[in-house]
Amino acid sequence: MPQNTEYKANQNENHAIAYKERLNSWAIARLQPDAQREIVARFRSRSDADGYMQRLRQMIPDASFMVVFDCQREEVVA
Repeated sequence: MPQNTEYKANQNENHAIAYKERLNSWAIARLQPDAQREIVARFRSRSDADGYMQRLRQMIPDASFMVVFDCQREEVVA
């Protein structure tokens, strides 16, 4: 009996995409006046996020940014 290889390939692609998204756990959040956070960028390492945040603070000195570790994102498939 032939297998439905398209279905299996599609499942593997979704799993690979979810894994790739999980690699970028460090994020820079811009703090909004209404106590909300807006994710500006994502990084694989904390040092990359810190360096980018320093540059953002130079470019936009009146905005508030913070580095956060986002370990439970909505897009992650269990």
